[in-house]
Amino acid sequence: EVQLVESGGGLVQPGGSVRLSCAASGFTFDDCAMNWVRQAPGKGLEWVSAISWNGDRIHYAESFKGRFTISRDNARNILYLQMNELKSEDTAVYYCAADMLPFRQPVATGTSVYDGWGQGTQVAVSS
Repeated sequence: EVQLVESGGGLVQPGGSVRLSCAASGFTFDDCAMNWVRQAPGKGLEWVSAISWNGDRIHYAESFKGRFTISRDNARNILYLQMNELKSEDTAVYYCAADMLPFRQPVATGTSVYDGWGQGTQVAVSS
């Protein structure tokens, strides 16, 4: 079965950094675009970033450009999100999501198709 397992969240100080991981299995990870999406307390889902199957196309929501970096290790079936200069408003549950149509390229607003979701990892930014 398809599994996406996020990890790496926790309590982080403002201005700090954290790297999230998403371990994928049950589908051909290296054929598929991937996304990070988050949900802050009391708010809706917010798309963060997307990366193409081979990593050569990357997009971010405007508010995250320069602070967050998405990457992937296809040999290990892992998606990453490096988050720097964290702010209290970055407090959220962070999810990874896959577009499972092989080789479909993401655009500047993500893939728009999220065929699989993980359970998320909580990031709390606080002093």
